[in-house]
Amino acid sequence: MGEPAIRRMSADEFFAWQRDQDGLYELVDGIPVPHVKMMTGASVQHDRATVNIIASLHGQLRGSGCRPTTDDVAMRTSITTIRRPDITVECGDLVRDTYENRSPRLVVEVLSPSTSSIDRFKKLDEYRRHPTLRYILLVETRFSGAVLYRRDEDGGAWETSAYEAMTDRIDLPAIGAALDLADIYEDMTFEREPEPPG
Repeated sequence: MGEPAIRRMSADEFFAWQRDQDGLYELVDGIPVPHVKMMTGASVQHDRATVNIIASLHGQLRGSGCRPTTDDVAMRTSITTIRRPDITVECGDLVRDTYENRSPRLVVEVLSPSTSSIDRFKKLDEYRRHPTLRYILLVETRFSGAVLYRRDEDGGAWETSAYEAMTDRIDLPAIGAALDLADIYEDMTFEREPEPPG
């Protein structure tokens, strides 16, 4: 496996370099860094939630011009930074032989202890600046809970909604879909009960 170059790379240089690597990398401020799952792997909880969300979105979005993608397809958050959200909903024409989503509307990060801090802060700030994103969804795996960041109709401010009950539904009208917590957490068990609000 090739080692990451020390010098800073452009996005095009990064994608050309990534093709020769054994695992996935992100580009952070021009420097390639291993994707967290490359180092630690995904837990069963993380994998189950990810699969459940993709399965739900795939059925709902069929024929709509939008489609869910995995972290194999990257997303550019700045000129020098490329991330790999767990799930992205891309809307627009399907471009063959590309390595990145060009018109993402939703990103989902399925949280785990090893990624929670960077997902909740650094990546969240980057995602909020992306011009085509309408939704950012953070999904817990230690207990049932999700936080949705929704860009307002004027395209400026972000509104936040929290979901905890298995009967809760997360409406995503900008992509014509919704996610039920019961579907996200199908066949999952938790180590503890949800944290109380506040």
